[in-house]
Amino acid sequence: MLMDKLELWKMAVSLRKQLGEDSTSPIDIFTLAYSIDLLSIVYYPMGEHISGLCIKGDRNNVIAINSSMTHGRQRFSMAHELYHLNFDNDPLTVICSKKIGEGNEKELQADQFASYLLMPPNALSEMIKQVKKSMSDRLTIKDVVRLEQYFGVSRQAILFRLTEENELTLQEAQSMRQNVIWSALSLGYDDALYKPTPEDKRYKTYGFYIQQAEKTLKQGLISSGKYEELLLSAYRSDLVYGNEAEGGEELD
Repeated sequence: MLMDKLELWKMAVSLRKQLGEDSTSPIDIFTLAYSIDLLSIVYYPMGEHISGLCIKGDRNNVIAINSSMTHGRQRFSMAHELYHLNFDNDPLTVICSKKIGEGNEKELQADQFASYLLMPPNALSEMIKQVKKSMSDRLTIKDVVRLEQYFGVSRQAILFRLTEENELTLQEAQSMRQNVIWSALSLGYDDALYKPTPEDKRYKTYGFYIQQAEKTLKQGLISSGKYEELLLSAYRSDLVYGNEAEGGEELD
């Protein structure tokens, strides 16, 4: 049986508090995920049909995000996988598809949870009030772009949620799926939300794996050569060879 939406909202609020966030503000989902104990996060191109996956182990966990998808979609995917990590009792690997609002019961719950985590109902309601001139007005493409930019979500994610809330009809939502980048640029917004990770940065590992490699080196359990090998296998050549962009200078 599909979990009650109110219960999923409560779970989203609970995780926000656990990660040190309030119940309404937009969040940096990636930075929050990096702070979770025993969690390694891998960015890796996975083609067109898989958004991410979650692997739960006895001693550590892994979330992988499809870095070939847009930044906004990656944010939703991370929130989706955090549901599987924290609230899905299935210990097996969970592979999640690209399409939002489709799939089995657990996938639907994970999508709804992700939507609430990134766009809390009370915050979304308040923003809708701000963008509308009157409550009887229908949302326009300008309004939708403003909402997706504020919460940092993809067009697919915001349209999914607005149709769920009966703020848009399916027909209205369908008409807003075209010319996504142009609609944002023409309103003066940056297009970073709608683009994938640059090709030279699509492979990366963060979190527990990197911490453990550093820890075992300091404890003398591995050689510096093995340490570098572990980092390179995790696509962290920047930690082995340094980041040329910094140039040894202090950065703000």
